[in-house]
Amino acid sequence: MSESSSSKIIKVSGPLVVADGMKDAKMYEVVRVSDKQLIGEVIRLEKGKASIQVYEDTSGVGPGEPVVATGETLSVELGPGLLESIYDGIQRPLKDIEAASKSPFIARGIDTPGLDRKKKWAFKPIVKVGNKVQEGDVLGEVKETTLITHRIMTPVGKSGKIIKIESGSKTIEEVIAVIEGKNGEKHEITMLQKWSIRNPRKYKGKKMPKTPLVTGMRILDTLFPMVKGGAGCIPGPFGAGKTVTQQSLAKYCNAEVIVYIGCGERGNEMTDVLQEFPELKDPNTGEPLMKRTVMIANTSNMPVAAREASVYTGITIAEYYRDMGYNVTLLADSTSRWAEAMREISGRLEEMPGEEGYPAYLGSRTAQFYERAGYIECLGSEGREGSLTVIGAVSPPGGDLSEPVTQNTLRVTKAFWGLDAKLAYRRHFPAINWISSYSLYLPNVQDYLKKEIAEDYMDIRTTMMGLLQEEAKLEEIVRLVGMESLSSKEKLIMEVAKMIREDFLFQNAFDATDAYTSLQKQYRLMKLIISFYKEASGVIDQEDFDFVKLQELSVRSDITQASFIPENEMKKFDDIENDIKEQISSLR
Repeated sequence: MSESSSSKIIKVSGPLVVADGMKDAKMYEVVRVSDKQLIGEVIRLEKGKASIQVYEDTSGVGPGEPVVATGETLSVELGPGLLESIYDGIQRPLKDIEAASKSPFIARGIDTPGLDRKKKWAFKPIVKVGNKVQEGDVLGEVKETTLITHRIMTPVGKSGKIIKIESGSKTIEEVIAVIEGKNGEKHEITMLQKWSIRNPRKYKGKKMPKTPLVTGMRILDTLFPMVKGGAGCIPGPFGAGKTVTQQSLAKYCNAEVIVYIGCGERGNEMTDVLQEFPELKDPNTGEPLMKRTVMIANTSNMPVAAREASVYTGITIAEYYRDMGYNVTLLADSTSRWAEAMREISGRLEEMPGEEGYPAYLGSRTAQFYERAGYIECLGSEGREGSLTVIGAVSPPGGDLSEPVTQNTLRVTKAFWGLDAKLAYRRHFPAINWISSYSLYLPNVQDYLKKEIAEDYMDIRTTMMGLLQEEAKLEEIVRLVGMESLSSKEKLIMEVAKMIREDFLFQNAFDATDAYTSLQKQYRLMKLIISFYKEASGVIDQEDFDFVKLQELSVRSDITQASFIPENEMKKFDDIENDIKEQISSLR
């Protein structure tokens, strides 16, 4: 660290501190503020004065106190030990902070490393002495958890010939390999790497994502699918179910690594997540879910500036696992709080405000964040591929989707899962509005669904979506003149649409069987409902047809209960399909 006698605080405005005598400082350089050694980051330089956003509480800090430059940018530590960790917004482990504070309340000025320096990891080399490696090549592996093998990669900017490599039990700071460069320079490689959070990690190139991210939520997988490497948003008002939806995605989606960012949400919500996740089992392996999860907790009562950093901290960790060749999903709850942090800092910098007081660069920052998602070809000669899917919750005030954060998010994301307060009040969960939501990834996944699930998957989905849209139109007529004014065909559309809503789209996140539905089972559920519709369409045109008899068929309750059929008892769907044909035929 370098301290100049002239580097002194001249102004304190909440999380913003202005220091004089900072002519040698650089943009985004990390500094230590005041005698309390608070962590801050330079965000503006002007005539030897530096504006610093401080990631800790600045109460009691005043003019005249020193500012110390570190010469480093805000970076995260990357290496074995990230999984199962719970960090604050600037990658300080919460357990270590609590131990250092000797209190449940976070003390200021604590400097704890992101990764354990003492723990030893069993390093297993993959390359040998004499092998040539380039940046991104895997040097060896560490079994980080029972679910994830951590690949130690050649750092970016390093390449050459391996002249030394060691196996065995090592700490992250011990040298595991030595690479000799083109000019004879020697690079000592450890398992610990650092990366500046504001710079996206390098990769060879992006590819078109074509594999669906299976979430187990029927309304998402079938009507509004997400791809591995896609970007989506979940906007919705208070109480509509954003957090539960995000948690369901974290539990059940088929990504290999989850990075969950609690950005500015209420502390009790984050507490539920932190208490619940260690006890949850991964449905695919039966192992604890935390063994594939990194959590970043930066709640609303934590320093506001750290919210802005927490999003970048999380996505850099996510990119690191993506570069190993894993499919990673990042869940940010919520990006509105991140935008509010930017608005507060911008206001204290006295910048010209944009719409609703947000900074003019809100759109570009939002785009930069979501564009770090993608399906990529990793660095290295092995031809690895990885994906990073980014799904952000948006909390528009009063559920107003025309506000700037939602609109800027919609410009850069291709899946919009709009939560509806009216559905939530009717206890219909997930409360995703099937009329206003959309996914532009449907063309990407249709070949996969046709080939891997069923040839007519997309046709059935299209029919189902059409019935829901028809119902929305007919509801206006029913409200005006009643159900009796509808024709038998229109009554059937209303009846089948109700089946789609209540038996397919409604899903109980707290029921062990109903919480997750495989794509194969989703197809069978859809097929039952559409089979009922097609069979019934053939009998309703009869004279004096009694529509009540159709509603009272016992097979209706079988369809309702079909979502609770276990995955290993799929033959029951064939029995229900046969019953549909027999019972509707009896009405002829």
